[in-house]
Order: sequence, then structure tokens, then C-alpha cells
Amino acid sequence: MTARVDHEARRAQIAEALLRIADTQGLQSASMRAVAAEAGVSLRLVQYYFTTKDALLLDALARLRDQLQARMTAWIAQAGSPPTPRSVVTAILGCILPTDSESRRITRTYNAYYTLVLNEPGALEKQGAAQPDVLEGFLTKQIQTAQDAGEVDTGKDAAQVAAGLLAMVNGLGSSVLGGQRTGEDAVAVLGYHLDELFGSTA
Repeated sequence: MTARVDHEARRAQIAEALLRIADTQGLQSASMRAVAAEAGVSLRLVQYYFTTKDALLLDALARLRDQLQARMTAWIAQAGSPPTPRSVVTAILGCILPTDSESRRITRTYNAYYTLVLNEPGALEKQGAAQPDVLEGFLTKQIQTAQDAGEVDTGKDAAQVAAGLLAMVNGLGSSVLGGQRTGEDAVAVLGYHLDELFGSTA
């Protein structure tokens, strides 16, 4: 059992080193040698745990997804008990916006993966869209629940609304990272569109 835990700790150490490089320099700088240096281990050890660069990229991506999922879970838990569809949608979309150091790091790192896929269309082919698809599906169900409760216009296509909200938040995130608007401004834009969807609570 001890050896197994140590192996996982070592894999996490290496994968987290790649995520730090992705955040600060982009994945174009994340060679196996650079990851080894960042992790403070030998290149041979990185190659022992991850025989290919793709294997390391996928492992690190899974860890990044877990980090985002943990953030979403925490935000949903703070959304009220029991949470309403609106509070859940607000929590999920709000936690994605880069308004603090953790969300900025997560957003920058995801952007590094998006850039990799754009430059190398075959990279991570079956993994790149997995989480957005799951997230869109979850948001769609929340909007449908709100429609059933009479909180959202039933004439709206829930799937299209969910896709549009997620795309908007991703765009807002880029505008925050690019300095076009502040995190507070992005939250205000999101709130405006959620008021249009669910109705203003003012």
C-alpha cells in the first residue's frame, strides 16, 4: 500500500509540474525535459511514469478537470440548500469566470490545452471536448428543470441556451485575462443575461 501511494504521489508531482508550465508558459514549452526540471526529478523518472508526452498531457488534463469539478462542487454547496436551478447555473458559470487566483490559473491552463488542440488537431482527439459536453448537458438539465417549474420560458431551446451561456462565459473569461474588463464586470454581464433568462430578482 505504501508503494502504491508513493507512486501516485510521484505521478501527481510530475503532472502538476506540467500544469504549472502550461499556466505560465504554455504547453509548447512543456517538453518532457522541462517538466522533469520543474518537478525536480530526472527525465528518466518522468519517462518511467509517463512513457509518452500524450500520456502525461492526458493525466494532467484529468487532474485539471478534477480541480475544476472540486471548485464547482464547492460553489454549488454555497448556493443554498436546497439549491435552485438558477443558483446552480449561477454557481457553475460564476466559478468558471477568472475572478480570483485559482480560477485564473485554471482558465489559463485550459487555454493552453485549447491552443495545443488548435495547433495540433489530432492531439487529445477524444478528450478535448469531453468536459464541455458534460457541462453543457448538466446546464441543459438545470434549465429544463427551471422550465418545468415555470421559471424559464418553455419556448426556449434549453440545449441551445446552455451552449450559449457556456460560450459566453468562456469569451468573458478571455476578455478578463486579456485586460478588456475586470472580473467584476464579467460577473455583471453574466448576471444581466441570467436575469433575462430567469427573470430579475430585483
